[in-house]
Amino acid sequence: MRTRRWVRPGTWLVLLLTVLATGPPRTAPAVSATDAGRRVPDPAVPPVARHWPVGTRPVVLRGWEPPATPYGPGHRGVDLAARAGAPVRAVAAGRVSFAGPVAGRGVVSVELAGTGAPPLRTTYAPVAATVREGDEVAAGEVLGTVEPAGPHCAPCLHWGLLRGEVYLNPLSLLPPWLLDIGPSRLLPVLGVPLPGGAEVSPARRATPWRPPLP
Repeated sequence: MRTRRWVRPGTWLVLLLTVLATGPPRTAPAVSATDAGRRVPDPAVPPVARHWPVGTRPVVLRGWEPPATPYGPGHRGVDLAARAGAPVRAVAAGRVSFAGPVAGRGVVSVELAGTGAPPLRTTYAPVAATVREGDEVAAGEVLGTVEPAGPHCAPCLHWGLLRGEVYLNPLSLLPPWLLDIGPSRLLPVLGVPLPGGAEVSPARRATPWRPPLP
């Protein structure tokens, strides 16, 4: 049986700011995840993510632009290219702290396990949620699907990160192997016999690294 909890005071305000105070849509060239993540490094955020929230290394349509003041203009998250109906996944294990509509858009928030007090909290919008408040979710678990594009961006998923009421760069959650390069692995040395046989390693390009399918 799922446990229901009341939404903490101030949570509605934070969620509303996440949806409404991201600044007006603008036309800008897409940037790579690596570039967008390195513009504002945040060593205080542990790289606990094990999945992108949508797709595999999606295009970052708009990067994180922290406001100068709590209620000033800016972009409190990143916009990731995503088609309507695409599955939205939890980037790390945690508990769903909110799932429902805010200002006409579906929003899901997940408190990430083991990230201190107050815990880091990721937000995803617009999302048609398939989870409910209080659900425990694993890394990579589907939270819902991307709703049809709205006025914020078309088409995209807005991904945010907060600790308490302080906005942080969500791309800081991604470890290097998710952000830009695959993990290191041993490759055959040209001209050296392969173990268990007399053949030598062929001269060929290594296939690009791809993450395992869920």
